Amino acid sequence: MESDTQREATQAVLFDLDGTLADTAPDLAYALNCMRVSRRLPALPVSATRAYTSMGARGLLGVGLGVTPENLGYEAMREEFLSIYADNLCRESCLFPGMAELLDELERRGLRWGVVTNKAERYTHPLLEQLGVHERAACVIGGDTTAHTKPHPAPLFAAAERMGMRARQCVYVGDDRRDVEAGHAAGMKTIVAMFGYLHGNDPENWAADAMIETPADLLQHL
Repeated sequence: MESDTQREATQAVLFDLDGTLADTAPDLAYALNCMRVSRRLPALPVSATRAYTSMGARGLLGVGLGVTPENLGYEAMREEFLSIYADNLCRESCLFPGMAELLDELERRGLRWGVVTNKAERYTHPLLEQLGVHERAACVIGGDTTAHTKPHPAPLFAAAERMGMRARQCVYVGDDRRDVEAGHAAGMKTIVAMFGYLHGNDPENWAADAMIETPADLLQHL
C-alpha cells in the first residue's frame, strides 16, 4: 500500500457498481423472489435482502433460500437465479440520489470516472447501458475481466491501465470491506459509500481514507 505522500493528484474516480454507483437491490431481490414464489414461498421485502446485495447470487440464495455453494444443487439454483436476473436487470435499479449530479460535476472538472465491480461483464455492460451512463464511463471492469476479483487489486490496476494512468492517481469508492482492501492494495485513496449496502457491517474499522453520506460529499475528498 502506498502512503498519502506517494499518491498523485486525483485524475479519476472509480466506483463499485452495486451499492455505490447504483441501487440494484430491488432487481436482485426480484430475481430471488421469483424463485421463492415458484417454490411456494412468500416473497421477501427488499429490506430483508438489501444488505446481501453486494454478495450477488451467493449471498441472496443464502439469505433467501438457505442454500450455499456447499449444498447439492446450488449450481443449478445459481444458474436459475442469474437467468432471471439477466432478463430483469433494470426494472427498478437506478443511480443513487445525487449520483447523476456527481458524475456531471466530475466531468465538468475534467476528471474521468469508471466502474470496477465483481459483477460479471455480461450483466455489467447492459445494466450500465440501461442506466444511461455506459458511454460516459472511461472504463468498465467486471468480475471476469481479470483473473482475480476484489479484494485482489488486479481489477483496479486494469482500470487505471485502460485509462492510461497510474493507480495512485485514482480514487476508489465502494460499499464493502473488499473494496477498501482492493483499493489499499492498489495504492488508491479509498472512500466508503455509507449510503450503500455495507453488507450489514460497520465500516469504521475498514481503515478507509474517508466515508461519505451522500455522493456529493465525495467532492470534498478530491
